Amino acid sequence: DEKENMKPFYSLNDYLKQHFDTKIVKLALDGGFTCPNRDGKVGVGGCIFCSSSGSGDFAGDRRLSIAEQYESQIELLRPKWPEAKYIAYFQNFTNTYGSIEKLSALYDEALSQKDVVGLAIATRPDCLSDEIIELLAKYNQHTHLWVELGLQTIHQHIADWFNRGYLLEEYDLAMQKLCQHNIKSVVHLIVNLPGESVGDLEQSLDYVCSSGAWGVKIQMLNILRGTKLAEQYEKNPFSLLTADEYIETVSNLLTRIPQNMVVHRLTGDGDKKSLLAPKWVANKRYVLNGIQKYMRENELFQGKNVE
Repeated sequence: DEKENMKPFYSLNDYLKQHFDTKIVKLALDGGFTCPNRDGKVGVGGCIFCSSSGSGDFAGDRRLSIAEQYESQIELLRPKWPEAKYIAYFQNFTNTYGSIEKLSALYDEALSQKDVVGLAIATRPDCLSDEIIELLAKYNQHTHLWVELGLQTIHQHIADWFNRGYLLEEYDLAMQKLCQHNIKSVVHLIVNLPGESVGDLEQSLDYVCSSGAWGVKIQMLNILRGTKLAEQYEKNPFSLLTADEYIETVSNLLTRIPQNMVVHRLTGDGDKKSLLAPKWVANKRYVLNGIQKYMRENELFQGKNVE
């Protein structure tokens, strides 16, 4: 039954199927970057939930060149998807935090690999100078590009708590520049940040939806071993949503997202070995199936509650 197979939200997979006539796989690459929130430019230690790999647990090995990382990843992926094409995904740390020469060399090397049809670049709003925006605008003219920003919340006291290291105004400015150049943006939000109510989370989501974002990533707060957050949590545990509470929360959030906005992620993909809590996050299939089931049973769909 076609209707049964239709997701109640517009997933990245659905979007890619419409735009490319073949399977598209995101290939996580490590460009060897750091982050201004780690090297002392705006802060040290990074966001308190960020692991030493800079949220790139599945990225290639940064000791290898981009071409070598590509080759080693393709060997794993090709048997499963022999016909696939790839989006080169610069995932961990801040992938526009470098000179124009360094950035264009890395992006060009990624795009020159066989079957790479696009670029996804994770970065921070305070690392998108006019010069870098112009560089991205050039790539945007000849490849499929999107830029990811880890906003997580619009509430400054919560951003200060997790040491985000930039203000909402900087996000606004970055989004303005990206929109002016028609560069697609994907904005990350975290569910269950301590001190953030569901109402606060809804405000953050509504803000992102009206800021010109093309896509959104939603995930549960993951407490990873070796992070400052894990230290805090072990000393002073705070309550975490159960899987079913998370499913219900996210299902309701999806109704607030415009129908044409692409949902890139609804649950995290962290390294199971380093996951301290909540353990259910490791069961990605349960969460994703649960969201679809909950939405169908409650007649919810993306955009239902958009005013």
